[in-house]
Order: sequence, then structure tokens, then C-alpha cells
Amino acid sequence: MSTQLSTPVNRQTVSALSKSKGEPAWLEESRIKGAELAETLEWPTPEKVRISRWNLAAIGNHKSQSAIASVSELPGSIGELVAGAQAGLVVQRNSTSVLQQLSAELAAKGVIFKDLETAAREHSSLVQQYLYSVVPQDENKLTALQSAIWNGGVFLYVPKNVEVELPLQALFFSEDAGATFAPRVLVVADSHSRVTYVDNVVSAYGESAESIAKQSIIEVIVKPGAHVRYATVHHMSANVIDLTIRRAVVENDGNIEWVIGDLHDGHTLSDTQSLLKGNGSNSDAKVISIGTNSQQMSLTTGAVHFGRNTESNMVTRAVMKDSATAIINGITKIEKGATKSNGVQQEKVLMLSPKARGDANPILLIDEDDVKAGHAASVGQVNPEQVYYLMSRGISKKDAERLIIHGFLAPVVSEIPIDAVREQLQRLLERKLEG
Repeated sequence: MSTQLSTPVNRQTVSALSKSKGEPAWLEESRIKGAELAETLEWPTPEKVRISRWNLAAIGNHKSQSAIASVSELPGSIGELVAGAQAGLVVQRNSTSVLQQLSAELAAKGVIFKDLETAAREHSSLVQQYLYSVVPQDENKLTALQSAIWNGGVFLYVPKNVEVELPLQALFFSEDAGATFAPRVLVVADSHSRVTYVDNVVSAYGESAESIAKQSIIEVIVKPGAHVRYATVHHMSANVIDLTIRRAVVENDGNIEWVIGDLHDGHTLSDTQSLLKGNGSNSDAKVISIGTNSQQMSLTTGAVHFGRNTESNMVTRAVMKDSATAIINGITKIEKGATKSNGVQQEKVLMLSPKARGDANPILLIDEDDVKAGHAASVGQVNPEQVYYLMSRGISKKDAERLIIHGFLAPVVSEIPIDAVREQLQRLLERKLEG
């Protein structure tokens, strides 16, 4: 049975930690507020997944790490994930940011790309303006607790009319199961700017390590006419509980693209939502996941339409093996007044084992008449006719099934914007599928 790894999170502990980091007073107060809220609020209750049975309180203790000069100082297999980063890179190791780089050209244009803790000190008023504005502290116990203990993370600000051509990258990795691992990401794309951000979330623990609950919250603000592409790949050990909330607020004619690889080996709560506040705003979300062993996953993707002429598209593809369980929710909400809006979603689950379970739940909540909305959902096994066709062309049954599975996942895999990350995703798919 897993044990509680953390010291109590309360006013005194978070205040002392904040002071030790030299954080501004407003941030210390917000951490204290989060700790106090966490004592009274309840954990989120996702549909059909009882996360209360997970060891959610095993959040570890803050452990500092020494800074490094280059990627070459990272463990070999970890460093390879970001070896090709050119425009900018932030690396978090356990509880601490250890490396941050940004090209001189982007810095001269006013782009800010660094860990969130440093940004809160160096760009205090800017961070304070947006932090917790998309995911409030008081939603539930998870949002409150994460606001109290978050560490490292990323702050990305792109000024008006600036287009960042190459992707900015971040690497969050933990190798100490006793260390608090709670990165927070805050992205602000000002009017008519454009940026692609990609992160990898990984772990490297020994087999005997105690379970740890990793908490991360992502807030994205897309100003009028801006375009943000956010790609992420999660692949941590089976003893990690991955709790992730991603949310974007999109203003007039803004665009948010989510490309999510939930390839984690342990229990997963993943909740991604776009709030289409502005007229003409758009959201496109693509999610891929593979469940193995006795994994339990709650994967929710949502879009809420407030503005007129808004569009959302959601595609989720999941492959389930062994005795894994996944509850996949797609939620499209069109509010009163969001005329001429269009929301489309697809949830498809491919079952590779009679013991696995995958529920695809498309949900449409429409409060306006003059709109379009549609959904498609399916749960099934590999099509035997497709297998037979490929075998008739001289392909073995095993290879035929592999081709069909990769074709099933291709709509998401092909959207990964960096070749090295896409290749890494392919390797992860092979590993999880082969077991």
C-alpha cells in the first residue's frame, strides 16, 4: 500500500517555502489562499472513475536541483527528447527549473519564455494579471492544492503581432518519487500573434518507488486574432498518478489547437477545455491515448461556445489493452446567444482485449437554436475484414493488426508539429502496444 509522502500543506508550510524562493508577496498570499481552500474543498468527481481511491495526497516534498548549463548534462534518454530545440527551451527537474534558453531574436521582439517562478519575480505585474484567471483556485481541491504547491513550470508571453516560427519547447521530468512534481504553465498570446509550444512530461523511477501524484494545470489566454498551438506528450511511470487540467480562453477571431498524447502508464485524469468567449473564435482538439495493464483513465475534452460564429472540433482516439479502463467524455456546450456556432466531436475506442473497457460519451448541451452541432462515437474491435484484406496481400496477421491500429491513431499522430517529438510518440505507441 502506498504511503503519504508529503508534509502537511498548510499556511505555514507554503508561506515558508514561498519566502525561501524570494517570491513576491502577492504570490505568497495566493499560495496561502490555495492551501486554506484545499482544506475545505472536495476532489473533482469525474464520471464513472472514482479517483478518491487513488493516492491523491502523495504529493512529495519540495526538493531543489542545481542548474545545468546545457541539455548535454541531462540523462541521455531524457536529453534526447529536446536535443533539437532551437527557438527556446525550459527544463524542469523534479521540483525545480534547471535550464532556460531563448533565442536572441525572439528576446529582442519581446517574447518572454522562462520558468513561471522566475517570471513571477521578474515580470510580476504581467504574471499576476493572468495567473489563476482561466483556472480559478477555488474550483475544487485539485485546483486549490495545485495553486499552493506548483513549482517550476513555464511562462510564455508573445507580444502583439509577433509570430514565432519555430516551436518553443519544455521538458518536465522527475526521477525522485519523493519530490513534489507540480509544473504550472501559463501562456499568453497577445493580439494577432502566433506561437507553437510543445512539452514532454516524463519520469524515471525505480520499480520499487512509492506512488506519487503529479499535478499540473495549464492556462492559455488567446487574445483577438492570435493563434496558439499547444502540443504535449505525457509518458510517466505506472506509479505516477497524472492529474492534468488544461484550459484556454479564446477571444475574437482567436484560435487554439490542442494536440495531446496521453500515453502515461499510470492512472490518469486529463481534462482539456476551450472557452470560446470571442466572436469568430475557434478550437481544434486532438487527443490520443493507449491504456494498458490495470490503468484507469478519465479523459475529457470540452468546448464552451459563448461568442457568435464560433467553431470547435474534437477528435479522441483511444486503444485499450489488458484490463485497462477509460471513460472518454466529449462535451460541446453552446450558450444562449452563440448564434451561427458549430461544434463537432468524435470519440473512437479500439478494444484489443475482452477484459478492457472503453466508454465513449459524446455530450451536446445546446441553449441556442441557430447553430450546428454533431457527434460520432464508437467502441469496437479490430475489423477482421480489414485484417483479412491485408493478409491476402501477403502481410502477417500481427503486422496487419499493427497497421490498422496505427491508421486508427494517425489523425492525431500526424499533427505533432516537431519531427523528433512525433518520432518519439511513435516509439511510445510501439512500446505500449507491444507491452
